[in-house]
Amino acid sequence: MNIQPLGDRVLVKLLKQEEVTASGIVLPDTGDKERKAEGQVIAIGDGEKVRKLGLKAGEKVIFGKYAGDEVEVEKEPHKILKDEEVLAVVR
Repeated sequence: MNIQPLGDRVLVKLLKQEEVTASGIVLPDTGDKERKAEGQVIAIGDGEKVRKLGLKAGEKVIFGKYAGDEVEVEKEPHKILKDEEVLAVVR
């Protein structure tokens, strides 16, 4: 399935976060736990506002915990975010 966001929107694949305890034990991701507000840009709309952000596919971004609309693409969780919901780029 190929999804292209419209206007000033960005398609972001949610990243799975593993928690590590202070002693180094890795806790697996569970369905009960809230997702971190971090993802990888998959596609970018052609709106003027989103172009000003200078985002590129593949970049890692941070967004609000409750921002955007969740969609499932090829059985993977994704979000469609508005330009103002993208808070930062991780470089």
